[in-house]
Amino acid sequence: MASIRAALFDFGGVISTSPFESFARYERDRGLPDGFLRGLNATNHDTNAWARHERNEVSFDEFCDAYEGEALAAGWTIDAREVMACLAGDIRPEMLEAIARCHEHLKTALITNNIATRPESDDTMLSIVDGLFDVVIESSKTGLRKPDPRIYELTCEQLQVEPSEVVFLDDLGINLKPAAQMGMTTIKVVDPDAALAQLESVVGFSVR
Repeated sequence: MASIRAALFDFGGVISTSPFESFARYERDRGLPDGFLRGLNATNHDTNAWARHERNEVSFDEFCDAYEGEALAAGWTIDAREVMACLAGDIRPEMLEAIARCHEHLKTALITNNIATRPESDDTMLSIVDGLFDVVIESSKTGLRKPDPRIYELTCEQLQVEPSEVVFLDDLGINLKPAAQMGMTTIKVVDPDAALAQLESVVGFSVR
């Protein structure tokens, strides 16, 4: 196996707590079926409103109209703006520490499916991780989103590494699968402590 020269990190669900917890709370509060939002986002996952918004192909207002329309077609009413507010998670300090330690020894990259920052909001995500990454790949700026293999190829090109020299942490198996097929070492983040233990075994130094 090639030695690891770069570490890639997802944001939501890795650096911050998963928005799925907030989605579940929204569903309970609004009387929606359990898992409705995740199911909505997974339906026509490359062409639905959520995917198009993460590639910055539609404005925020256009997204809201389309997303609410998709929910209505599925039999339920949602407020897209309230759903988007669920995306803000709590930062995991232990992950920031791990990224900082990786940054001392390896090339580092953030690779995230996100939405273009609206003018009235602060780009707090990048301010939190400022200085920790050599490369930041955002779906809203590249027009590519995970799990499209091209977003991983772009990341490797910018880091000047081969996929076999990369370890990639994400909380979604669907995002990790194509990366693994390209030759990356992948770690699914379910329990952060377990993921960091795996990361240490891969990179060969302490990240905590």
